Amino acid sequence: MDDTWDRLTLSTACQDAIKDLKFTKMTPVQAACIPLFLENKDVAAEAVTGSGKTLAFLIPIIERLQKRAEPWKMHEIGAIILTPTRELAIQIEEVLQIFLKHLPQFTSSLLIGGTSVQTDIEKFSKNGGHIIVGTPGRLEDILNRQNSSSVNFANCVKSLEVFVMDEADRLLEIGFEATLNTILSFLPKQRRTGLFSATQTNEVENLIRAGMRNPVRICVKEKQTMANVIQKIPSSLTIHYLICDHDEKLDQLVQFLRDHKQEKVMIFFATCVSVDYFSAALSQILKKHSISAIHGKMRQKRNKIFSEFRKKTRGVLVCTDVMARGVDIPEVHWVLQYDPPSSASAFVHRSGRTARIGNVGNCVVFLAPSEDAYIEFIAMNQKVPMHKYPKAEIETSVLPKLKLVSQKDRAIYEKSMRAFVSFVQFYAKHECSMIFRLKDLDFGCLATGFGLLKIPHMPELRKKQITNFTPADIDVNDIPYREKSREKLRQQKIMEGISDEKKKYKPRTVSWSKNKTKKENKKKRKENKKIGKKRKQEEMSAEDFADLKDLDDDYRLLKKQKKGKISKEEFDQKFTASAE
Repeated sequence: MDDTWDRLTLSTACQDAIKDLKFTKMTPVQAACIPLFLENKDVAAEAVTGSGKTLAFLIPIIERLQKRAEPWKMHEIGAIILTPTRELAIQIEEVLQIFLKHLPQFTSSLLIGGTSVQTDIEKFSKNGGHIIVGTPGRLEDILNRQNSSSVNFANCVKSLEVFVMDEADRLLEIGFEATLNTILSFLPKQRRTGLFSATQTNEVENLIRAGMRNPVRICVKEKQTMANVIQKIPSSLTIHYLICDHDEKLDQLVQFLRDHKQEKVMIFFATCVSVDYFSAALSQILKKHSISAIHGKMRQKRNKIFSEFRKKTRGVLVCTDVMARGVDIPEVHWVLQYDPPSSASAFVHRSGRTARIGNVGNCVVFLAPSEDAYIEFIAMNQKVPMHKYPKAEIETSVLPKLKLVSQKDRAIYEKSMRAFVSFVQFYAKHECSMIFRLKDLDFGCLATGFGLLKIPHMPELRKKQITNFTPADIDVNDIPYREKSREKLRQQKIMEGISDEKKKYKPRTVSWSKNKTKKENKKKRKENKKIGKKRKQEEMSAEDFADLKDLDDDYRLLKKQKKGKISKEEFDQKFTASAE
């Protein structure tokens, strides 16, 4: 197949933008999608991560908007691109701006979280936005405010030419199905729709049927050179595994970062509190390194941190799976999976943050000896070859230093406790429960690896014999906050008799898994009750229903008579009439 840009008849503006981006050839997904999109076809594309899906929909959008005979009005929206995360939306907007630099007649608008909805509406009202890049929640909110804002977005989308859903499987995976249906209800039926994802799930198939008209399906995957087996990662990506105990993991991580100080590294953790704790810990241990952190619960600084890390040529980003899908961060040399991912597909998406668009990259997943079956599981399930990564020789452990940091700052101590609890809860509900088994977890070894001063009270540890852990010989209640204002407030609470320990760690609690089971059982009983009631009603004869209705009418009549709304004579007269 001819993969040069010359085979497409593109506008001068698009050609200039492609030159600016320095892409000399099309990737397979671009070569397959762009011609079909330009021919007024709906496209449903499945392609491996890092395959260049962004240009596969941006170029057709730009070309279609240019071909309209009449000029676009300021508040007319010609295209909408939806993404599951703010980071991916920011990234697409940055690429889009390279195209719009050559097309001053068009404007774009970024509608994501981090700012108020009213700010986004005012920005659109002032500058317009022929191309909208945004997240589903924010766009739905704005569309639903059509009568309470200065601009009626429902009218603005009437001229829509193209609607694109990027990382569609992830959009549905994180619960945006109802939101997408609401957004689709506002959009005109006569439009072109593009759906791009790394995997095609049943939910994605349902969305294709609901939102697209006879789409052309495209599947672009890479093949191994050794055997005729389809793999789900780029061929330039090498996956490694490192086997070490939980109390060795942090030392291995720190040594790795010291050895790769001049490179760009992403480290994935399972929970938001783990990101908070370990980013703070690494900042204290590796003071000469640039350590950043991103997770889904961050509000204000998230967009700024993401943009800054993308521009860096070296540094460390500590993050959750919010950064695992679709995000294109240039020149990431290594991806480290410190905690195992929640699913096999998440493993592939995390790994795909490096080795993008033909670049070489590496990934290392940290596993405990009891978790070694995961290596074969990933190799078989995801068609991913795995290579053993050598364990570093550690001369001096960083764990004593981390404990000292916790003893000097209560904020770090509290983060360590929350991170430990959240990890155990994550482990208890892991998708691969046959491999990541809670009963195989060495809690003492894990607590040591987290640098804990003591092990917190939690239901999962009840009646467990904890070994391989030595608690610190201090009273943790005496640990102060480094921040003086927080410490002052804590001392006031102590004077008033309020104990942080009692408030945070209640003795009578139920584990996450038991709570979930309890809720599910309650829901099931409720549904069974409804089904039983409905079945009982269906089994009743028409005569039974008539008798019930008569009884109900007589009861209402009696109530009226008792309240004085009708006289006794009227009651007797109506009661006799109903009985006949």
